[in-house]
Amino acid sequence: MTKKPDQLRSHRWYGVPGMRAFGHRSRTKQMGYSAEDFAGKPVIAILNTWSDVNPCHSHFKQRVEEVKRGVWQAGGFPMELPAISLSEPIQKPTTMLYRNLLAIEAEELLRSYPVDGAVLMGGCDKTTPGLIMGALSMDLPAVFVPAGPMLRGNWHGQFLGSGSDVWKYWAELRAGTIGEKDWQEIEDGIARSPGQCMTMGTASTMTAAAETLGLTLPGASSIPAADSSHARMATLSGRLAVEMVWQDRKPSSLVTAASFDNAIAAVMAMSGSTNAIVHLVAMAGRAGIDLKLERFDAIARKVPVLANIRPSGKYLMEDFYYAGGLRALLARLGDRLDLGQRTVNGKTLGENVAGAACYNDDVILPRDRPLAAEGGVAILKGNLAPDGAVIKHTAAEKHLLTHTGPAVTFADYNDMAARIDDPALAVTKDSVLVLKHAGPLGGPGMPEWGQLPIPKKLLQQGVRDMVRVSDARMSGTSYGACVLHVAPESFIGGPLALVRDGDLVTLDVPKRRLHLAVDEAELARRKAAWRKPPPHYGRGYGALYAAHVTQADRGCDLDVLHAGAATKEPEIH
Repeated sequence: MTKKPDQLRSHRWYGVPGMRAFGHRSRTKQMGYSAEDFAGKPVIAILNTWSDVNPCHSHFKQRVEEVKRGVWQAGGFPMELPAISLSEPIQKPTTMLYRNLLAIEAEELLRSYPVDGAVLMGGCDKTTPGLIMGALSMDLPAVFVPAGPMLRGNWHGQFLGSGSDVWKYWAELRAGTIGEKDWQEIEDGIARSPGQCMTMGTASTMTAAAETLGLTLPGASSIPAADSSHARMATLSGRLAVEMVWQDRKPSSLVTAASFDNAIAAVMAMSGSTNAIVHLVAMAGRAGIDLKLERFDAIARKVPVLANIRPSGKYLMEDFYYAGGLRALLARLGDRLDLGQRTVNGKTLGENVAGAACYNDDVILPRDRPLAAEGGVAILKGNLAPDGAVIKHTAAEKHLLTHTGPAVTFADYNDMAARIDDPALAVTKDSVLVLKHAGPLGGPGMPEWGQLPIPKKLLQQGVRDMVRVSDARMSGTSYGACVLHVAPESFIGGPLALVRDGDLVTLDVPKRRLHLAVDEAELARRKAAWRKPPPHYGRGYGALYAAHVTQADRGCDLDVLHAGAATKEPEIH
């Protein structure tokens, strides 16, 4: 124990003489607690993103009680603080618009209350980065509790994967190969327990990244939400939070550039969601680390894909856990990681994965027979994306990874939705679909529109993939030759805004190139004629977001929230 009770941050609220502390103590007693419950003990804030609108976190109402149990067992005082619940399947226009709002709330909850440490409860896509961003900025001892993946879906004896099989069977329904009765049965069978997506979507990608960063208990990110091990993990996390306070084990003492490299390597080895790029860049920025897109590409070229998980592979997260989970995958990565990085339990990453075994070599592949020789995401640049774009090339049809085709452009999502299935649309399987006004400002919020639907007439011809380019994001459960995160975005006059129907667009993944075959003089003429569109918001959070959000290559964080001088502690008057 390196701290004494009178050195606790909460001591300023509870442990000093005077009227203010009297009020803090008496009001806490008003809730039925005695002085023995909280006096001189670490106060652990449990930031709980449970709500009735978030199915991924529907078990958090019970899990928070198990976290509290661990805090009590370790001699701490638990304080549950509800935080905004970002429900990926339901919230509009996109949870990405509100990720930064959660980050602000997390930081300010921890700053403004008598909190010594924190347990962060999240998992649904944007909740993981949002909570961690806030905790990194506040820099109090904090441990993350992942929601865990749901159980695999089922239809007619086939395992269903959330998201991935939605897109797959939606295409088949539009093509006429399945009927409405089949579609209804799939709807009934695809999501059958609490928890986040059980494919390698953004949720499982980001919780795995959090674990690799050293911010969870070892193995925590892989446990299915319905498994009793998940409840035990929650209790152990509550206990650990108290220990971390006494030891003053803050994120700033754990998170380094090398630990972010580790997280990137894990994402690449799992062929994780492209969303991880924008989130990890933002998280690193909160830690004062300038994480460039080029770093992702450099690591991807050295890290093989070992997780045989949908959408790039065959299996689901439940299979991954029982095959050994993230600890087994990290152990197999071995020398591709800096195993000396510290983690929340005081041990190194290497100590945490030591002895991890793999129980199914078809789910977590050996290094000598990977699913792909390089990581699942590539960074592209060129005159169409001067500041970068991304593609999950392991989830695309291979013949499209080097492709040139004429652009078919859509001014925005509504234009695309209105025309994509028009039989008169001038499109072939070789066309490149281009969606504009879908970025951080254009969406607004950079929605997951990047997996543009295949035109119906092409689906009926048997086409299931084609090159698509946008400044949008794509669900981590999605697949296809989709170029995403084009920066700068079209809404602010980036080159994507200047693409016209028939322009030739070249995608060359091996050369990491995205090129528009229009000469510079013509592009300059088009840019001179371009007019900035009106803003989406004139007031409220949307207006604040629009005034401060950065582009995709900088993480889409608010510029005022990046690392800088520490915000001073509140005065207690």
